[in-house]
Amino acid sequence: MRQYLYLLTMVFGLFMGTAASAQSPVWVQIEAQPTLTQAQERARAYAAAFPDVAGFQMSSGWYAIVLGPYTDDAALSRLAELRRDNLIPSDSFISGGATFRQPFWPVGQNPASAPILNGLGSEAPEAPVVAAAPETAPEITPAPAPEPVVIALPDESPAEARRSEAALTRDERMDLQSALQWFGFYDAAIDGAFGRGTRASMAAWQEANGYEPTGVMTTAQRAEMLDSRARIMAELDLQTITEPEAGIEISLPMALVEFDHYEPPFVHYAAKNDSGVRVILISQPGDRATLFGLYDILQTLAVVPPSTDAHPGTRSRGDRSFSIEAASSTVASYSYAELSQGLIKGYMLIWTPDAADKAGRALGAMQSSFKPVGRRALDPGLVSLDETQRRNLLAGMEIRLPKLSRSGLFVSSGGAVLTTTEVLQNCGRITLDRDTEAGIAFQDEALGLALLTPLKELAPRHVAGFETGAPRIGGEIAVSGYSYEAALPAPTLTFGVLEDDKGLNGETGLNRLTLAALPGDAGGPVMDGSGTVLGMLLPRVVEQGRVLPAEVSFLATGAVIAAKLAENGIAVAASERNGALAPEDLTDMAASMTVLVSCWD
Repeated sequence: MRQYLYLLTMVFGLFMGTAASAQSPVWVQIEAQPTLTQAQERARAYAAAFPDVAGFQMSSGWYAIVLGPYTDDAALSRLAELRRDNLIPSDSFISGGATFRQPFWPVGQNPASAPILNGLGSEAPEAPVVAAAPETAPEITPAPAPEPVVIALPDESPAEARRSEAALTRDERMDLQSALQWFGFYDAAIDGAFGRGTRASMAAWQEANGYEPTGVMTTAQRAEMLDSRARIMAELDLQTITEPEAGIEISLPMALVEFDHYEPPFVHYAAKNDSGVRVILISQPGDRATLFGLYDILQTLAVVPPSTDAHPGTRSRGDRSFSIEAASSTVASYSYAELSQGLIKGYMLIWTPDAADKAGRALGAMQSSFKPVGRRALDPGLVSLDETQRRNLLAGMEIRLPKLSRSGLFVSSGGAVLTTTEVLQNCGRITLDRDTEAGIAFQDEALGLALLTPLKELAPRHVAGFETGAPRIGGEIAVSGYSYEAALPAPTLTFGVLEDDKGLNGETGLNRLTLAALPGDAGGPVMDGSGTVLGMLLPRVVEQGRVLPAEVSFLATGAVIAAKLAENGIAVAASERNGALAPEDLTDMAASMTVLVSCWD
């Protein structure tokens, strides 16, 4: 029989026990999430309503979202108030924080060192303050009695819990393991044997739900977990879906999604009633190379945002499977795929921030129920679509594209890249050749030059070798650049003529070119026929309302570049080339020297 202790008794006991001792902080634990990304999203949502939200990773690996810290009395009062107004989950409880480990919210702060509050926004006083009694006591309206807070004690002792557990049938024991797996605490075989792994998962569930982690669940705890699963399944309308065309069996939240269309290798389930949740099943034939290619392709989609400091996400790829957890301020997703017997099967769950709670519950069910079935994958000829239909059906699955791309050139054997400052305006992140992130070593707006350093060392096949003498006026030149920005996988060569060794107004450090360049070419190397780099192509500018003819371009000379790089500790290589290269050799050298520089939100 579950025993209850009411607020009046608790308050009296706390008062008596702490009257002569220092305040120790307690917390109102309102939620726990299995991943950091989910916990951060929920903490952010709660922080919009409460000023005292905090978050800690627990010893179980889960992430607790709490309010506080409070004195004991303030915590009880706060818990009663928020429960009464239905502002926090009904199973919220008071925690002493013994299982709290690394803080994760607020970002960059340690809430454990925050002042202890004796009420919302009010610090606990160092000592009681006694006010002088007024000559005439004001009339005091009695405050309404707070609703009693029921604090549950264990309904069984460990010995009693073991005896009640021993009476369970094998099917009931397997159902408990399935429920633990469903909530993300258990990942071993469903065999009804309560060994070390099952005990550890029971303890983790108990800790996440505010119970003593004994590893032996009481009758009431078992009922609570099974009832919670049943309630969530009913709320989400979780149904076991068997997709015969895709060869996949999985539990899907049919209250949130509905079948939309096939688009091999995907089966699309669209959001239902603006739920903010979508599901995509993955099914295709392939080998390990295909699996790895899918892993790379998914990370170019708009619904799989890149990792950032605010939303780090996780990415894990093994020989036979991968998972991707990704989030931004507007969308989050979880992707999983595995390879077995020449077939790749998997799924994606995609949701908006306001649907995070339901999506998190649905994800646990999908992870525990996903199962490839049969020896069949989606047939690419299952549907016949013209290009317009294909674009409409793939709405939301578009490739993620940068804001702006320009060209650059390798200037060191470690992969440092010289480029134009034009590409660096208001970037959330910068990449080299699509997937290598880079930082800014320096930028000089007056010269239009910037140096980028890759976050992981690169080993370019060719590094720019610069002209050290005077260029030959009237000689043929070529610029290597990503003329069409990120639309093409390799740079193109555009040929022109070196018209003058100075600017239109006699500026030194500039060369004037006759060259039909495009915006994406800016930042690329300008070479002569031997492959010697004369300088870097500058972007077109409009000066004092004058628009120059389209074929007029300018380059920053090798001398200017060498001087600026030397100021920043990089010595440029001088070209030792003589004689014209064969066209194919010039093209190869230019392609290996030229870099796609992209600016992302």
